[in-house]
Amino acid sequence: MKITNVTIRKAEREDSRMRAVASVLLDDEFAVHDIRIIEGTKGLFIAMPSRKTSTGGFRDIAHPINQEVRTMFEKEILDAYEKSLTEASEE
Repeated sequence: MKITNVTIRKAEREDSRMRAVASVLLDDEFAVHDIRIIEGTKGLFIAMPSRKTSTGGFRDIAHPINQEVRTMFEKEILDAYEKSLTEASEE
């Protein structure tokens, strides 16, 4: 499995820790949308798409099964986010 494209949409709300939302295309055949990029106390991290459960908690809709794949997603998404910031500052 290979991430073939990452699209970043910056968040507009300044009062939120969410910085952007990413969409990822896998092998040019499968898309995962609504991956949130969040500013945490130790820096940026990603949160996979989730939905609210009937008990008030949240459950991931799609997520990596192992740490190696999670690290691949995080690296590709955060690299694309940093690139989008750089491109925006050059305009």
